[in-house]
Amino acid sequence: MRYKKEYAPACERNSQVILEKLGTSLSGCSHVLEVGAGTGQHAVFFAAGLPHIQWTPSDRPGCLESILAWSAEAGLDNLSPPVELDLLGDASDIPAVDAIVCVNTIHIVAWQGTERLFEIAAEKLPPSGVLHVYGPYRYLDRPLEPSNESFDDWLKARDPASGVRDFAAVNRLAQQAGLELMEDAAMPANNRSIWWRKRQI
Repeated sequence: MRYKKEYAPACERNSQVILEKLGTSLSGCSHVLEVGAGTGQHAVFFAAGLPHIQWTPSDRPGCLESILAWSAEAGLDNLSPPVELDLLGDASDIPAVDAIVCVNTIHIVAWQGTERLFEIAAEKLPPSGVLHVYGPYRYLDRPLEPSNESFDDWLKARDPASGVRDFAAVNRLAQQAGLELMEDAAMPANNRSIWWRKRQI
C-alpha cells in the first residue's frame, strides 16, 4: 500500500538542533516513544541519528499515514511502526519505553492533553526515564518574544484551547509526575529544549 508523505518545513529547519540535544538527554535510553510525531520527518531523522535507540512514533488515530510513508521510505531497523495515541482520549495501549519525546505539540493540544502527557510519563517511565519537550514557552520573569506573541495569537484564533504555555505551569506538572528538571535551553526561533528525568523511587 502506498501512503501519502507530508512535508513540514519546520521539521527540516529544526531537526539537527533538536537531535544534538537529544543526544545528551537520551544518552542512557534504549526505547523512545515520540508523542505527536506529525509528518514523521522527525521520527526518521532522530532514529537515523540515534541508531542505538528504538524509536516508536505516535499520533492521533487517523493521522499515521505520513509517518508510515516516511518510515517505509527510510527502512530503518530501529524505527518501529507508528502507534495511535490521543492525548485527549485513551492512552492506555502504549509500549514500554524509557523515554518520551514531544516536539511542537504542547502548544497545539488542549491543556488537558498536556496534563495527560505528564500523567503518561508518571505511569509509564521507569526511574531515571526521560521526558524531553521542544517548543515555545512563556516565562514569568520576561515578556513573551514578539514572534511568539504573534504565534500565540494565531494559535488561539485557530483553536482557543491551544496557545503558548507557561513554563512554570508545565514544570509543576513535571514535579507532580515525579520528574526533575535537568535542562531548559534556548533554541533557534525563540523555542526551548526542555527535559526532565524521573526520580529514583
